[in-house]
Amino acid sequence: MNVSVVFETHSMTVDNEQGRATGWLPGELSEVGRDQARALGRRRADDGISVVFCSDLARAAQTARIAFGAGPVPVLLDWRLRECDYGRRNGMPTAELHAGRREHLDLPYPGGESWRQAAARVGWFLEDLPRRWEGERVLVIGHVATRWGLDHWLAGVPLETLVGEEFGWREGWEYQLGAT
Repeated sequence: MNVSVVFETHSMTVDNEQGRATGWLPGELSEVGRDQARALGRRRADDGISVVFCSDLARAAQTARIAFGAGPVPVLLDWRLRECDYGRRNGMPTAELHAGRREHLDLPYPGGESWRQAAARVGWFLEDLPRRWEGERVLVIGHVATRWGLDHWLAGVPLETLVGEEFGWREGWEYQLGAT
């Protein structure tokens, strides 16, 4: 079993620009974000991608639609790729949320979920990938929790390490599922 997984974050949102942690709220791309989504589509147009899997939250789906909507590559939405659910803290200031992030590694946010639960969703998604996409190159568009799930399950990085790090945006991450 071997699937090449490329990860890209959703593009910049109005909430990102305002310093808000959107969580499970839909969010909307800003003008900068729409430009980033178009650039993503150009960057990955000839990259051998067989399918795009995307969080079903509006900001990620909007990124995928702008980047790949007119092309031949199918875009499939999957709720398991969502951001961590901050519960009653969805939409709060990012700096405030991040200051208490380590406390919620295993303890769910009030009315939400823990980082470990969010990473587990990504693990379930990864278990399903080889059933249809064996030997293929797939693109995943998601959030911090999505990338941390990929880092944890595919690169062996402990979640305890990840919750202490800054996200560090860049143009894509590459992983191998099933590589030995």
